[in-house]
Amino acid sequence: MSARGRMETYEVRVLHEGYSRLVDDVFEANCTCTLITGPYNIIVDTMTPWDGNYILKRLKEFDLTPGDIQFVISTHGHSDHVGNNNLFLSARHIVGRCISYRTTYFDEPFSRGDEYVIDPESLRVISTPGHTLACVTVLVKTDEGLVAIAGDLFEKLEDVYNEYVWLGAGSENPDLQRHNRAKIIQLADYIIPGHGPRFKVTKEMKEKFKP
Repeated sequence: MSARGRMETYEVRVLHEGYSRLVDDVFEANCTCTLITGPYNIIVDTMTPWDGNYILKRLKEFDLTPGDIQFVISTHGHSDHVGNNNLFLSARHIVGRCISYRTTYFDEPFSRGDEYVIDPESLRVISTPGHTLACVTVLVKTDEGLVAIAGDLFEKLEDVYNEYVWLGAGSENPDLQRHNRAKIIQLADYIIPGHGPRFKVTKEMKEKFKP
């Protein structure tokens, strides 16, 4: 049974497809923003502070308001991933491995690296340091398979085959990032990266990153 006492499945929808690019020698980037709906409604990575109206408009398309969101998860604390967290005042906030509600901060095993279980059936948050040492990935069981919302652990599909893409985006610990990238590829059926379209994890990818 789900966290609300009945069997329900989760749906994962990308509200905004992230990007990172050079335009006339100027670097432009914004993150992927993802909505999870089901027994719990969750938004992952809330873009820049200039994108609040866009997020509200997209939520309205699904008949949701900020008050309907129970969890806000920021895969890490960079400015393009936390810019509109303040819209969601009824939600518990997870930023990296820090969990809070209003002025209360929860000292849970998750803050020391253990996983955080939101729904024992289908939804958990795990520590995947590398891009930053506090990075996390959200794992969601759906009818399509296991979806990993990975933030900047993966920049975009291209970095599966070209390390320079994610190294060039910055990594506080490349060795840890390599380890956790391989871990997520083995676990997931689909990956939503921090700055590109969702992609399917192929058998070729799993073989390439086999331990």
